[in-house]
Amino acid sequence: MAAIEIVPNVYWIGVNDRTTDLFEGIWPISKEGISNNAYFINDEKKAIIESAKAFQKDDFLKIISEITDPSNIDYVIINHMEPDHSGVFEELARIAPKAVFVGTNRTADLLKAFYGITERFIPVSDGQELSLGSRTLQFISTPMVHWPETMMTFDSADGILFTGDGFGGYGALEDTIFDDTCSDIDYYATESLRYYTNIVAKFSTMVTKAIEKVSSLPINVIAPSHGLIWRKEPKRIIDLYERWASYGKEPGERGVTVIHGSMYGNTDIMLDTVIKSLKESGIPFVTHDASRTHVSYILPSLWRQSAVVLGTPTYEAGLFVPVAHILDMAHRKGISGKKVFRFGSYGWSGGAQREIDRFMADLKWELTESFEFNGRPTAEDLEKGSRLIKEFVGVI
Repeated sequence: MAAIEIVPNVYWIGVNDRTTDLFEGIWPISKEGISNNAYFINDEKKAIIESAKAFQKDDFLKIISEITDPSNIDYVIINHMEPDHSGVFEELARIAPKAVFVGTNRTADLLKAFYGITERFIPVSDGQELSLGSRTLQFISTPMVHWPETMMTFDSADGILFTGDGFGGYGALEDTIFDDTCSDIDYYATESLRYYTNIVAKFSTMVTKAIEKVSSLPINVIAPSHGLIWRKEPKRIIDLYERWASYGKEPGERGVTVIHGSMYGNTDIMLDTVIKSLKESGIPFVTHDASRTHVSYILPSLWRQSAVVLGTPTYEAGLFVPVAHILDMAHRKGISGKKVFRFGSYGWSGGAQREIDRFMADLKWELTESFEFNGRPTAEDLEKGSRLIKEFVGVI
């Protein structure tokens, strides 16, 4: 893509990544892709905000060259040091001899560790300003959104907030980079939630603090490092992030996430009864096959909805491994405060319940009922399962 002007003399110089299969080596984006957004400010002093992955170096520098010779860059503003934001810094240090790197105090050690850059660095404090000529940049410290060195940069001339990982989302930018000309904004909102739960949900308290910190700024544009630029409704993505962050302390919206797995179909027989009963109850629910669905796509509904149904058999006197993996990731991401109903088959031995109990304690989830049956469920088992799930809906 070419450079795109956001406002006069402020450009998007991002690069889409459609070749990386796993973001951070964990989260699938082979279908969705991701945009690595960076920005160029063409003033008396020329500044870029972040960069791109190292393998995107040539494309990135070519885009800058459409506006100016990269050697003319005066400042490299570092909102975040993660390599998908900073991968071109070493090359920029080489080809732009007067460029000064700007970031928080915590940035200096990371800049040295990743790229060996120890000189031409200016540390900035929270609220400090930098004049580019006709524009002034204000730096807002936002630690743990989602690394300790992160900050946001505010261009007061046009009310543009460059937010790093904050307010970001998955999805390569196809027909546009802006919310108001996007043909499928709901898709990007959905991918923003998946990104949130995968990347920053663990730090939701810090997200809330960051939102409070920038709430007094006259924001006209939200320009994150991944995903759409929000210039028509910047408050929309702020409000979404604020709501999602609140789920770190609250149960979430009333609804059920059904996570299920079955080795030989016996647990799935009960699953059919559970789904039928959930439909009859009228409560919103989504189902995920733990054996076939990557946890990346399950975390958003776990984060958003208040209750969980686990359909999981015993495996080798323990918990069915794909379900155990999902619960482990939920614990790592700080998903707490859910009500839970669990059912499952066992064969020659039980044992899944021991691991369920351990996960419930770690996650601070409330297990309201656990219903196990030996082998294939009988008609009586199915009737009991239907009754128990309806009782569970009643306490959500």
